[in-house]
Amino acid sequence: MKRKRGKYVFGVTLLLCLVGGLGLWWKYGHDPRAADPAQTTAKVERRSLSSTVLATGAVKPQIGAEVRVGARISGKVERLYANIGDVVKKGQVIAELEKADLEARVNQSAAELRLAEAKLAAIQTLRPREIAKAEADVTQWQATVDLNKKDLGRQEELLKQDFTSQQACDRAQEQLTVSETRLDSARKALDLAKTGYEEDVKQATAEVERAKAVLVNNKVQLSYATLTAPIGGVIGQVATQEGETVSAGLNAPIFVTIDDLARLQVDTFVDEVDIGKVKVGQKATFTVDSFPSREFAGKVIAIYPKAVIQDNVVNYDVVVEITDPYDGLLRPEMTASVTIQLDAHENVLTVPLKAVKRERGRSVVRILANGQPQQQEVKVGWKDSQWMEIVSGLEEGQTVLLETPTPGKPADQQRQRNPV
Repeated sequence: MKRKRGKYVFGVTLLLCLVGGLGLWWKYGHDPRAADPAQTTAKVERRSLSSTVLATGAVKPQIGAEVRVGARISGKVERLYANIGDVVKKGQVIAELEKADLEARVNQSAAELRLAEAKLAAIQTLRPREIAKAEADVTQWQATVDLNKKDLGRQEELLKQDFTSQQACDRAQEQLTVSETRLDSARKALDLAKTGYEEDVKQATAEVERAKAVLVNNKVQLSYATLTAPIGGVIGQVATQEGETVSAGLNAPIFVTIDDLARLQVDTFVDEVDIGKVKVGQKATFTVDSFPSREFAGKVIAIYPKAVIQDNVVNYDVVVEITDPYDGLLRPEMTASVTIQLDAHENVLTVPLKAVKRERGRSVVRILANGQPQQQEVKVGWKDSQWMEIVSGLEEGQTVLLETPTPGKPADQQRQRNPV
């Protein structure tokens, strides 16, 4: 038993020594970068870069796809034909208010219009007769004046020949003067009749137009008592009930909310770091929690200029139009995980991301020149999750260092070189 126990202790001790020796060798004598130089260097190669922007948003109705239907007049709700979830068409009646008083106003204004039209018709019938009589008087007195002028002329000729008396001549002159006065009065009466006719017609016509306007206004007020759907869609909210009295003040009381589920979009919030890369027209995809395995396609159609700041984080609202069919699948306020596909850069020089360093405001890499590391300034472009585009400063095929090499020396030798 003692012999077996001794062998067991010896074996365990030997195993521990081997494990400890391997650990010391790995720590001080093994340099993984020296063993695998491919892990510390890389070649400048050409490849295509494509990048994406990930953001979170929500499914929202498009502008005009969500309408709150309200009442423009006050009154009691007599009928309500809508319920949450009902599908309605454009122009369909949703609710009706009491309208007996409105109908009475319409009838009264219609009667006033008929009265005004009757007055206008009477003026247009009677006044022309008065004008015709005035014109006849003018014609009659004109003929009398002409006759008296001829009679006066004859009397004057006879007086020259002593065939008549001066008294007869004076009487003819008097008759001419009277007839001319009557003719002048008849002409003034004619002018007055014509002017009065025009003024009366204008006034009566204006009264007719006023009565028509009142009738139209009362009909419009009556139409407000019947609420119809301005768009087709689904009833999303009902805010009143039959029998309630609504009061229309500065804000119209809301009856129902209609959502057109065929016109939805995704409003996604992109961080200010990435917003400069997003452009209108870029393709996008998104998923919603209700259908995590289905990916919907879309494209960027708008970028709001004003930022949305939440918890000191600056985001911008990017509107994504949904291009895939989604009938019956998507609903407003669903959370969407959006991926925006940025423009791709084809056949460009690239190096791994960790090969590029920032020093004193410059982008630099370290290359091998005659076996020695040498710093090289470069101009960088796009990047994705692994690669960085090199615009200038390097050529295809050059070798770059991914990190600064250090010799794999034991720790005591390093301390001898750099004594504390």
